[in-house]
Amino acid sequence: MIFAYLIFSMSIVANYFSNLGKFSYFAVFLFGLLFSFGFTTPFSVGFFLTLDAHNIFLTGLIGGIGAMIADLFIFKFVKISFQDEFEKLKREKLAKKIDLVLEHTFGKKLMHYLMYAFAGIIIASPLPDEAGVTMLAGLTHIKEHWLAIISFVCNTSGIIIMLMI
Repeated sequence: MIFAYLIFSMSIVANYFSNLGKFSYFAVFLFGLLFSFGFTTPFSVGFFLTLDAHNIFLTGLIGGIGAMIADLFIFKFVKISFQDEFEKLKREKLAKKIDLVLEHTFGKKLMHYLMYAFAGIIIASPLPDEAGVTMLAGLTHIKEHWLAIISFVCNTSGIIIMLMI
């Protein structure tokens, strides 16, 4: 984060990204892809904060598409790589007890809505999307098209908010 801050604090870098011209939307898409990954999020945030966007909503939509594609990649990776671990975790006594207490306290439906809301906040924020996508992939039975919609709406909203700053 410090390195990204130092890079985007330099006026030559800020001037370069604010004067991309016809390549700016391609750069927005690429930095949208980077918005989802933990190590590259600070560079993406720096880009969006220094970008002089002519159309904030179009820029947010294009960046949101890039971030959604990255989130779908993360989702596929988590589903393939960690499915066995999630199943083992669900069978643990402590996990069953926590699930039972939460279900009794909030109800099953409200608990799922809270999970989706919390994951959506993580996805929309500059925090790494891996945490939110992993929550949805491992702790819920979300379908890929619903994840795509949630990811697109949340990431687009987060990018538009950054562009408004």
